[in-house]
Amino acid sequence: MGRKLVPKVILEGTRLTHKTDVAFALNEHPRFVGQKKYRYHSPIISGEWCAFTNHPWGRGLINFNADEDAKALETYKTWVRLFELQRYYSWTIDRFHLSTMVVQKRERNRELDFRWLEERLVNLNFRLVLLTRAPESFAAAREERLKVSGKPSQYDDLQPFVEEQEQFRKLLQRTKLQHIEIDISDDNITAACDRICDWMEATGGLYLDE
Repeated sequence: MGRKLVPKVILEGTRLTHKTDVAFALNEHPRFVGQKKYRYHSPIISGEWCAFTNHPWGRGLINFNADEDAKALETYKTWVRLFELQRYYSWTIDRFHLSTMVVQKRERNRELDFRWLEERLVNLNFRLVLLTRAPESFAAAREERLKVSGKPSQYDDLQPFVEEQEQFRKLLQRTKLQHIEIDISDDNITAACDRICDWMEATGGLYLDE
């Protein structure tokens, strides 16, 4: 019996960077979750779920109001405690604390400090992947998204996405987590997943020592 695969990865980035597509693809990638004889999935969670309001495109862990600070903090503490209790499991997160920091800064000019969270995530060997695309590639990505989007208006102006991407890059320079930036301008999900697996394998991100 080989070593147990327990990769833990956070996928971050602005809109139209295939975070969710990559999350689902990683969750079935044999180098990430192993060779499966039948189909099952490891947990995929998201900070983008609008779980604080009872209507679509409401507030949640990323875009919460100031009077929801305590709820958001408790949610983050609950998630990280769950990870700690199940440390020998694999977790894929589609948007998390960097997204919260970017959105809260942009929408409410608030600086949030998640060093305490990252210190606990580092101990669990969590890795951070920033998915980005060339500014000129956003327009084509929008056209594809409009074919399936339930709220097309959110893609009317692409400039905020370009600006957000630079904010993510600045936060990436300060993170305590091992990290990598993956350019997804070619929309090649398979190639992006292969690069992530290459990096995680090379840096010890697929396993967790005792």
